[in-house]
Amino acid sequence: MTELISSLQGAGSSRFAFLSSRLALARSSVAAWAPIPLRLVVGYGFMEHGYAKLARGSEAFAAILHAMNVPAPHFMAWLTILTELIGGLAVLLGAFVPLVSLPMAAVLAVAMLTVHLPYGFSSVKLLSVASGRAQFGPPGYELDLLYLACLAALVIGGCGPLSLNGYTSRRFKDSSSKTLT
Repeated sequence: MTELISSLQGAGSSRFAFLSSRLALARSSVAAWAPIPLRLVVGYGFMEHGYAKLARGSEAFAAILHAMNVPAPHFMAWLTILTELIGGLAVLLGAFVPLVSLPMAAVLAVAMLTVHLPYGFSSVKLLSVASGRAQFGPPGYELDLLYLACLAALVIGGCGPLSLNGYTSRRFKDSSSKTLT
């Protein structure tokens, strides 16, 4: 009887082993595409924030920085705007992500410590509901941390398929393998 039970368990486990190996294979092929939504959201988000500052005028953003006692507010305004626009585009395209992530992380850290930290963690603060519409307060530092986590994931895990980094690395590998043969 024990032999029958052990043979049934062995047969069942081999079926599950086959199934789990198929799931692992499917998961790994799908996981390669995971960086794409991160790139799209982070890249677009940074570009949107940079464009908003640019559309309102760099002088308006420089005035805000001046009120916060940021040194060289006009220079820092342009540096922030360009970091958000160029860095956002680079992340969106999956190009130079480890390089552009450093100044982008600096912009996030400064925003988190100077603007969002006093409002706490949560990015959603429901103040009231008037005329059927929700009224929200200033956001906390939650979104800054999410952007930082996404940048870290892209730097550590790579940009995935459909990225300029992936395209150039494939071309480099192809050309180096042709010269070796």
